[in-house]
Amino acid sequence: MEGQKGKFLFGICKVGEKGQIVIPKEARKVFDIKPGDSLVLLGDLKKGMALVKSDVFTAVCDEVIKED
Repeated sequence: MEGQKGKFLFGICKVGEKGQIVIPKEARKVFDIKPGDSLVLLGDLKKGMALVKSDVFTAVCDEVIKED
C-alpha cells in the first residue's frame, strides 16, 4: 500500500525459528529484489532497522569516501 509519495506499508513480516524473514512480494517488486541479491542490515537502537541492497549501499559508501 503506497501512502505519501514514495512511502509504503508492505505488511508484517514474521521471524521464523531460524531468524529468517520473508520480504513481501510487493516490496521485492518495488525495490527490484531478486533471488541471490545481497542486502545490508543497518540498525539504530532508537530508530530501528533498515534493509538496503548491497549495491546501493556500496555506491553510497563510494560516494562518501571518493577522492577528488
